[in-house]
Amino acid sequence: MRIIKSYGNKLINKEIKRSYKFFANEWNKNESSKGYGLVRDKTIIAEDVASIASVGYGLAALVIGVEHKWISFNKAYIRANKTLDTFINNVEGKNGFYYHFINMETGKREWNCEISIIDTAIFICGAITAGEYFGKEVKEKATMLYKRMDWRWYTNKENDMFYMGYTPEKGFWGQWDMYAEQLMLYILGVSSPTFPISSEMYYKFKRPIASYKENKDIIYTYCGALFAYQFSHVWFDFRNTIDSDGVNWFENSVKATKANRQYCIDNSKYIKTYGENSWGLTACLSPKGYIGPGAEPCNVDLNVENDGTITPCGAIGSIVFTPKESIKAMEYYYNNFTQLWGKYGFKDGYNLTLEKPWFAKEYIGIDKGIELLMLENYLHGTIWKYFMKNKYVIEGLSKLNIVKEKNYILK
Repeated sequence: MRIIKSYGNKLINKEIKRSYKFFANEWNKNESSKGYGLVRDKTIIAEDVASIASVGYGLAALVIGVEHKWISFNKAYIRANKTLDTFINNVEGKNGFYYHFINMETGKREWNCEISIIDTAIFICGAITAGEYFGKEVKEKATMLYKRMDWRWYTNKENDMFYMGYTPEKGFWGQWDMYAEQLMLYILGVSSPTFPISSEMYYKFKRPIASYKENKDIIYTYCGALFAYQFSHVWFDFRNTIDSDGVNWFENSVKATKANRQYCIDNSKYIKTYGENSWGLTACLSPKGYIGPGAEPCNVDLNVENDGTITPCGAIGSIVFTPKESIKAMEYYYNNFTQLWGKYGFKDGYNLTLEKPWFAKEYIGIDKGIELLMLENYLHGTIWKYFMKNKYVIEGLSKLNIVKEKNYILK
């Protein structure tokens, strides 16, 4: 066991710096490559594959790097600018949306994956953040890429809902018909100057409500995984806001996060990995591969979905919602499991239920991204500060009537 004398911000800054190093190292630095600027999806397992969401987090990471003086403004500007050139000219997609996984060198589709609306949105959120911070060409190119996104193409005209995926082989499938991580889609879509959606789309997806113990009236996500309560909040500052239905999405994530932790406490007698400081069920690597564990309330059989794996990014990515509990979880992981700590900070998961405890050797871009950006938001509000300056973000929130609570007017 290793002990650090001072907890809280010291460990947070340690994890911020190491998480930043993932995005500082795991990218295509070859300026003559068609994949310049692309960020690896994960280490070890898929060395030649980038994810467009990782690139989005990587663009935001550049802002954090400059603020902490780990990279010069000029170097970060050049990297961001040329990365956006890669998307303008080389990354494969359709109608402004891109394939989820792409080749690090060519920008072309990998693994017969889908053109992903949610992963493209995460990328464009990172691009918008970089644009607001660096200005000039970076902002112009981020805006250009945003304007290319044909939100109407990705919309089911029969029910006015976004599809979940598209491939040229089978067309569109699924739909975002229930609350999850997709809030960003409506805000960005409704304010598009080129292909805007109707504001009514935001109010058409299901908002099921349930409680877990003392955490009452949670608008819950199908899978019960924490990423659904985190991903839009990395970019959009929903604190003290309310919509026309009276929903405060930030407070909803607070309640859902506390319910997730309580579920782990309640089941710690059955699952050795779980506990008051070992919680945060969300998508991660496990001994079975990539899985999506969750907690109550949800619509899945958790006895099937949960294998006893905990990922540090669950609690860490929720630090803006549960600061005290998240910091205690970080301290627990750091002090008790040397196998969980490495060159990029906390690795992707661990499981103590097996005969031989399992610890991931891997880092995943979106998990390091959620940790890095949420920790930075908790300490300094950096990502919120710059992303929320964007005029299309401001317009989108206004058009959906997501407003500061004190100014709330019921439609």
